[in-house]
Amino acid sequence: MPFTLVANGPITLNVAIAGRGPLIVCIHGWPELSHAWRHQLAHFSALGYTVAAMDVRGYGGSSKPHEISAYSMRNLTADVAAVIDALGGGKKAILFGHDWGAPIAWNTAVLYPDKVSAVAGLSVPYIPISAKSFMDVARSVYKGRFFYQLYIQAEGVAEAEFEADVRTALRKLYYSSCGDAPRNGLFESKSADARLLDGLVDPDPFPAWLSESDLQVNVDAFTAGGSRGPFNRYRAQDIDSQELGSLPNAVVTQPSFFIAGEKDPVRSFLPGVDLYATPGAACSDFRGSVILPGIGHWVQQEAPAQTNAALESFLHGL
Repeated sequence: MPFTLVANGPITLNVAIAGRGPLIVCIHGWPELSHAWRHQLAHFSALGYTVAAMDVRGYGGSSKPHEISAYSMRNLTADVAAVIDALGGGKKAILFGHDWGAPIAWNTAVLYPDKVSAVAGLSVPYIPISAKSFMDVARSVYKGRFFYQLYIQAEGVAEAEFEADVRTALRKLYYSSCGDAPRNGLFESKSADARLLDGLVDPDPFPAWLSESDLQVNVDAFTAGGSRGPFNRYRAQDIDSQELGSLPNAVVTQPSFFIAGEKDPVRSFLPGVDLYATPGAACSDFRGSVILPGIGHWVQQEAPAQTNAALESFLHGL
């Protein structure tokens, strides 16, 4: 897969590109890479699109600034806008985002409406950033209990655990949130002083949706680049609330769509609340949602054919 480099000021973004035609920009989440979109790169480039899957800053071949503030939503959406400007030929782009890539895609649509024609979020529905940080909510909801985003807040702690054995950490994290796991290990009840990987299963064999060679791409990238940048995205949420929490018009106005796995643990982020119940609540041109039975968090990798079919149907309706 050919890559190109796109500059956003001092930041360099590594972008995988396939095909020719209208631009689709794919934005991955944690802990992944542009490689998470390999099935979509192949499928949609064959349908006549230019598909650009970026390594988000902090990941892979992209720049990895040290400061937490560098990973604010405002900065991450500016990166997407730079990719659109560089590769879109002056036209708007369609955005696909998964995990953290979904909020990045949603908020790019809000902050750069002149650059985005449509947006599809995978696994994370659009919830406008509010003046009250999600971390404040988490500190209240998960008081006295483990919650991975709270654990990540202390600089260097999650990095040390993750980087001690990158391969095992990735295998455990990927498995814990996939549809093949008997339970969502990342959200199992643990004491507040537990560590991120405590109690997570390293499966043998690993489910077929992630081959050893695909896993190795991620292992190599995180071994070389570390994990501070990816973890800094979680640490920047208070900054997001300060910078974007009072936006007067935070509705996604472009045609929008949502896809998720039935067994995705994100669905139960907030105990007693189904976050997938009304995914278009803050979208004014919502075109529907697809929840894939038996599928977990890594939806476009666990169920590429079903995900591609749903996305293709969305594009045909534009």
